[in-house]
Amino acid sequence: MTATDETPARRRRSDATKAAILDAARERFIAEGYEGATIRAIAADAHIDPAMVMRYFGSKEKLFALAAHYDLRLPDFTAVPRDRLGESIVRHLLTLWESDRTLVALLRTAVSNEEAAAERVRGIWAEQVLGAIGRLFDDEELAARRAGLVVTQLLGVVLCRYVLRLPPVVGLEPEEIVAWTGPTVQRYLTAEAP
Repeated sequence: MTATDETPARRRRSDATKAAILDAARERFIAEGYEGATIRAIAADAHIDPAMVMRYFGSKEKLFALAAHYDLRLPDFTAVPRDRLGESIVRHLLTLWESDRTLVALLRTAVSNEEAAAERVRGIWAEQVLGAIGRLFDDEELAARRAGLVVTQLLGVVLCRYVLRLPPVVGLEPEEIVAWTGPTVQRYLTAEAP
C-alpha cells in the first residue's frame, strides 16, 4: 500500500501512534534527560514496539528534536511601552517556567548534551527570542547582541532557580525575580550601545 492508498482510518492510527510516542518521549526526556531516556523505555510508555519509534522518527536525536519543540508564546513586544520591556519579558518567561517543566528539562538536558539538546535550545532562543526582540530595532546586528545578552540573563535565572536550585534564588517570589532581573534586561534592551 502506498501513501496515496492509505485509508483515513490508517492515517488516524498512524497520527495517534506518533502523538503517543512524542508524549512518552517528552515525559522520559523531562524525567531522565537525553542520555537517560531510551528508545525501549519510550516505546514501553507508548505501548508500542521499539521498532515503531525508529520507523516513525529514525533516531533518538530526531525524536528529541521533535519532542523538545517548545513555543515560548512571546507576545508582540512592540506593543509594550519601551520603559517596561525588561519587566514584561522577564514576567512572561518566568510565568512559563513556573508552570511548565518542559523548558527547564530541556535546559537541563542541553547542559549535558551538546549535539541534540543544546542545538534545540539554541534554536528556540535564536528563532523566538531573537525574532521578538529583533522587531524592536532597525539594526539587526545590534538587536542580535541585545537578544543574546537578554538570553544570558534569563537562562542564568532558569539554571540557578530550577536546575541547580540555589536556595537564595529558589526562595525568591516570582515578583521579586521580576523586580531584580527586569532592570538588567531593560538595560540590555535600551542602554546606549558601547
